[in-house]
Amino acid sequence: MIVAERRKVIKELLLKNKSVKVSALVELLNVSEETIRRDLLQLEKEGIAEKNYGGAILAEDADNVPVILPVDQRKLQYSLEKDLIGRAAAKLVKEGQIIILDAGSTTWYIAKNLPLNANLTVITNAINIAEECSKDETDSIYLLGGKLRRNSMSLVGPQVETELKKYNADFVFLGTSGISLRQGFTSSDLYEAEIKRGMVSAGQKIVVVADHSKLEKAGLTSFCNFEEVDIFITTDLADKEILQEIEKSGVTVIVEPLSEK
Repeated sequence: MIVAERRKVIKELLLKNKSVKVSALVELLNVSEETIRRDLLQLEKEGIAEKNYGGAILAEDADNVPVILPVDQRKLQYSLEKDLIGRAAAKLVKEGQIIILDAGSTTWYIAKNLPLNANLTVITNAINIAEECSKDETDSIYLLGGKLRRNSMSLVGPQVETELKKYNADFVFLGTSGISLRQGFTSSDLYEAEIKRGMVSAGQKIVVVADHSKLEKAGLTSFCNFEEVDIFITTDLADKEILQEIEKSGVTVIVEPLSEK
């Protein structure tokens, strides 16, 4: 069992039982106590667990993990807002550039609004985004291979992470399940978080996009902190105090005026 799978099991047990014991996890997962203690330490850093003698308990806010709808349904949520954000992000892209698009409903709106006939190289792990970008015959599209997650129509796993190491993109565009002032940008899925981390490493400019509702949530695990992100794009429905805190970390925050639309 790989590290991500093992930690996902531990997280699921924490969410279900509110606590775990090192001895029980050693027997269940067939690994050493030292390995389990490292896992719990990492989960504590991610704000999911609080270590105690002999194990860990669920952190106070960790059970507020949002339910993730299928991506086709998520496209319909805040669709006007996401389209506005997608247009603003797409305007950053210039002819001939290499871009990486993360799987997600807001990043799909970026794909939908990319400049036409711009001879772009588009790298993505999302089937629906690859399909959208294929409408422009001047674009070269690379679909990262891996295991299909039907809920997001994304491909995840070690193969995707390995392929990402080959690329050097001008822009990486990422969605996020939630934003935490303590954890940074978060994901509600361990496997997708690993892919996002790989994408961050593969880009020169990192852009995170999110509708206003994501500023009121915290996902299961962090995939990058504010200092790793160059640009954050949202709308004026977002909490201004949180946006100010993000700006203090050196992120360029682009706020699109949805309330005037």
